[in-house]
Amino acid sequence: MISETLISAGDMGLFTNYPTRNGMFDEVLSSRGPVQNYYKQLVSSFETISSSEYQTMNEAAKRSFLYQGITFATYNQNSKGVERIFPFDLFPRIIHQAEWNTIEKGLLQRTRALNLFLHDLYHDRKILKDGLIPKELVFSSGNMLKEMNGFTPPGSTYCHISGTDLIRHSDGNYYVLEDNVRCPSGVSYVLANREAMKKTLSHVFKQFNVSQVIDYPSALLAMLHSVRPHGVDEPVCVVLTPGMYNSAYYEHSILAQKMGIELVEGRDLFVEQDFVYMNTIYGPEKVDVIYRRIDDAFLDPLTFNPDSALGVPGLMSAYRKGNVTLVNAPGTGVSDDKAVYVYVPDMIKYYLGEEPILNNVHTYRCDVKSDLGYVMEHMDELVVKPVDQSGGYGIFIGAGRTKEDIALQREIIKSNPRGYIAQPIMNLSVHSTYIESKEKFEPRHIDLRTFTLIGKDFEYVLKGGLSRVALKEGSLIVNSSQGGGSKDTWIVS
Repeated sequence: MISETLISAGDMGLFTNYPTRNGMFDEVLSSRGPVQNYYKQLVSSFETISSSEYQTMNEAAKRSFLYQGITFATYNQNSKGVERIFPFDLFPRIIHQAEWNTIEKGLLQRTRALNLFLHDLYHDRKILKDGLIPKELVFSSGNMLKEMNGFTPPGSTYCHISGTDLIRHSDGNYYVLEDNVRCPSGVSYVLANREAMKKTLSHVFKQFNVSQVIDYPSALLAMLHSVRPHGVDEPVCVVLTPGMYNSAYYEHSILAQKMGIELVEGRDLFVEQDFVYMNTIYGPEKVDVIYRRIDDAFLDPLTFNPDSALGVPGLMSAYRKGNVTLVNAPGTGVSDDKAVYVYVPDMIKYYLGEEPILNNVHTYRCDVKSDLGYVMEHMDELVVKPVDQSGGYGIFIGAGRTKEDIALQREIIKSNPRGYIAQPIMNLSVHSTYIESKEKFEPRHIDLRTFTLIGKDFEYVLKGGLSRVALKEGSLIVNSSQGGGSKDTWIVS
């Protein structure tokens, strides 16, 4: 049972009567009261700020996000989508450089293994023949594309951009919660959060030697250049967006702007003789690399969904002829299937001959009879997730649910066991977070979306990433699309 203690070591200002919960890993304050080493100077700086001053700073940051159009759409059963300011907490998260070095090595190791797996999967399929991963699991994935069979993208790179989600458990260790290698989003908010911190609390920021994140757009552009088609010296790169009504449109536009390349929609491109061209006021211009933010099914109506108005007819033909590069490659989604995720540690050992640096969260596959039996009996102790969704949609947390809710979820799983996995309810670490309604700091659960870039002879990991916060007390759902917020993440030595 988790008990609560109130910390009131003298007058801590915004931290007065800060509640800490025994059994949870608080990254800032422990249940015994002292400030964790990394945070002593930071908490001291925040203690000098009054509640009214902090409210003013908080409102200034929110106005800045509003004026810049830094928004995100949230969805529920009763709404098509509500556009709102991206929630940002001014109290940053700190990760020590020594700790980060291990995380960075683990992220690169994982992404290398996923790329090798995808190349193998669409060519010789040795890992399937050797029985390390069940064939039926892979071939039943809706993200496995026959159009990619036998095709090797430039640099043999499939998942150029990986968004790996990490959690910190109550044991203090980091675990990989899931991989996102189709169209991972959120990096624009990392950049926005850092700018907000530097403008709003510059006097605090200057006290620390924080690793920069401003280099991400240039690193992204360098990666795009590295995977240009053969024979192209100066590639023309574009960002392909579904349009302004997409929930992540702000990210599409800001990344294109910061890289100095065009933001285009499908209607701006056309294919002629297996080359892709962009309509400009000066006439057609050949396009060499497309950073696409459109799902596979909508990329090319001649190959996939014939009703798609978002893609470019003939795009896949140009791609398979080697005349244009798509980032990320189509068909990568099979490797971030949450059931395939179970085998990533095996992939690391198989392809790299190494032990995994970052461990998975223990996962039960509901299409495995023994696992299904356990899930049915222990539903109140588990988190059930659809294998092919993101953004926190479809997640069922058994703790505290009624018998009727659990019974219904059992039937949903039994109707499609392949479509679900289950994991133990992890004690995500908590972090001091400003709660506007209470005008004070309280602990909230937190995770970390990291960003790794891999191209031809090119590797890069963003220093930090997007720390996402479950703003609702006790909630484990940190996703922005579900009402979560974010923090700036500081890597410091």
